[in-house]
Amino acid sequence: MMPLFDPMYLVFMLPGLLLAMWAQHRVKSAYAEGSRIAAMSGLTGAATAQRILDRFGIRDVRIEGIQSMLGDHYDPRAKVLRLSPDVYSGRSLAALGIAAHEVGHAIQHATQYGPLALRSGFLPVAAFGSQFAFAFILGGLLLAPFRWLAWVGVALFAATVLFQLVTLPVEFDASRRAREILLSSGMVAPTEDAIVGRVLNAAALTYVAAAVTAILQLLYFASLVSGRRNN
Repeated sequence: MMPLFDPMYLVFMLPGLLLAMWAQHRVKSAYAEGSRIAAMSGLTGAATAQRILDRFGIRDVRIEGIQSMLGDHYDPRAKVLRLSPDVYSGRSLAALGIAAHEVGHAIQHATQYGPLALRSGFLPVAAFGSQFAFAFILGGLLLAPFRWLAWVGVALFAATVLFQLVTLPVEFDASRRAREILLSSGMVAPTEDAIVGRVLNAAALTYVAAAVTAILQLLYFASLVSGRRNN
């Protein structure tokens, strides 16, 4: 049965959906709080990122502004740090924290941080799995002689779940690096660290919610295929 019409799909996915909604609420509230407080250092997010790159001797990473709210990311293939307008030009604690977090990924890349390399290796399989897993599952369920295709789809989706799980240590480590660097360099005062921590912890919670949602969806697919096989 198609997940959109299967009540059991909602039973499996409801905890993940609720967690994702709560995570988004935490992100919005923490970011709003951090955006209202100007950093005592007076630095912008872009200046903060550049200082950290210089401190670690990373000369081959560019910093670019993008017109995408909260679309901040580090592109390891192009070696570009892309920051949204409020982070690139902003002087708030939220801007500094997010910029430092993204530079944390650049540092991971430069130091060949293991989980980041592992995640990059899983990316092609995970991308293929997320795009085609359900087609394999549906095909296997509808075509009895090719029932094995459904389990291939489950395996493909399992690769996307593994990608989500590997992402967690990568994101937590980048946030840990960001806070340590901001404090040790004096770009953020000890009294400001709690605000930065709330912004970064809230952002990390969205990755936890994504991982939990992916696991629940995998369990649903496995139960669907297993149940259809036993009927």
